[in-house]
Amino acid sequence: MKTIFWIGLLAAATGVAPLTVSQASAQEAVAQFYKAKTISFYIGYPPGGAYDLYARLVARFMGAHIPGKPNIVPRNMPGAGSHTAAAYVANIATPDGTSFATADNSLPLAQLTGDQTLTFDVRKLQYLGNPIVTNNVMVAWHTAGVQSIDDAKHREVIMGATRPANPGGQYPRAANLLLGTKFKLVYGYPGTGELNIAMEKGEIEGRGSNDWVGWKASKPDWVADRKIIVLAQIGLRRERDLPDVPLLMDLAADNKDREVLKLLSSNVMLGKPVFTSPGVPAERLAALRKAFDETMADPEFIADAMRQRLDVDPVDGGTIQKLVADLIDNTPRDVADRLREIMGPSG
Repeated sequence: MKTIFWIGLLAAATGVAPLTVSQASAQEAVAQFYKAKTISFYIGYPPGGAYDLYARLVARFMGAHIPGKPNIVPRNMPGAGSHTAAAYVANIATPDGTSFATADNSLPLAQLTGDQTLTFDVRKLQYLGNPIVTNNVMVAWHTAGVQSIDDAKHREVIMGATRPANPGGQYPRAANLLLGTKFKLVYGYPGTGELNIAMEKGEIEGRGSNDWVGWKASKPDWVADRKIIVLAQIGLRRERDLPDVPLLMDLAADNKDREVLKLLSSNVMLGKPVFTSPGVPAERLAALRKAFDETMADPEFIADAMRQRLDVDPVDGGTIQKLVADLIDNTPRDVADRLREIMGPSG
C-alpha cells in the first residue's frame, strides 16, 4: 500500500501518469537484475569506422538510462562482414539482456536472398534502436580519374570491399549488371581502416560502400579537400548536403531495374542497428528500448555526438523490428530472386 501511495503522490506533484503496481514491480525487477552487471556490446567491425564510433557513443551513455545502471563495455568482434558478432549474440550469448551487438544493416537482405553464411533468423534478433539514418555512398579516390557513374562505364575502376555479400561488394556489382559500369572488385579487407589505407596507397581506386556520416566524422579533411569523389548515394532520398549526387536507384534504365535497386537501397533505414539476443524477457527488452530512446534525447549524448561530428537521427527499436520483418516477409519474390542473382556469392 505504501508503494501505491507514493506513486500516486509523485504523479500528483509532477503531472506524470503513475505506473501501475505491475509496471512498478517489473521495473524494480529489471533494476535488481542489472544492478552491478556488465553488458558486453559487440561491434562487428574493427575500431575506427562509423559502426564502431556510434556503438562506443551509445555505450558511454545508455547504461545510465537502464534501471540498475549497468556498465556497458564495447568489444570489437570483426569477422565475416560483421556476421560473426551478430551470430555470437544470436546463438551463443546468454539471452538475458547482457549482450548487445551492432552489425551491418544488410543482414535482412542477406537472409532475404538466401545467404548461406547466416546461422540465425535476422527477424528474431531483438532490436533496441538505431542512432542514425544515413545513406551509403560509392566513392572514387581523387586520382582515379572518374567523377561520375557515367565515367565508370567507360573505364575500369578497381573498387575495394570486405566481401561479396556486404554492401561494398553488392553496389558495384549491381551497377555493373544494371547500369553498365566497369567496376573491378577486390575483396578481403577487414574494415574501413584497411580500405582507406589501400586507397591512399593506390592498391584500389575506390570503395564500394561507406556511409556518408562515417566519411564526415572520420575523414572530414578528405571530404573538404575532395580527396574522395562521391559517384552515387544509396538510399531512398538524397542527403541534404549531397543534392547533386544521384541515388543509385534513380540511374536505372527501367522500372524493373529500379525496383531491384530500391530493394538494395532499403536497408539504409536500419542505419547502425543495436540489438540483443532472441529470448530476452519482455520486461527487460521494454526497459532496454526505453533506455535507448532516452539516450538519444540525452543532452550530454547529443553534445558528445556533435563534438565527434556524428549526426543523430534515431529510429526506435519497435520500428526497426517491423521494418526487418516487412523486408524479409513482404518483398515480392521476383524482385528478391533478381537481387539474389545480382548479389552473387554469399561468402
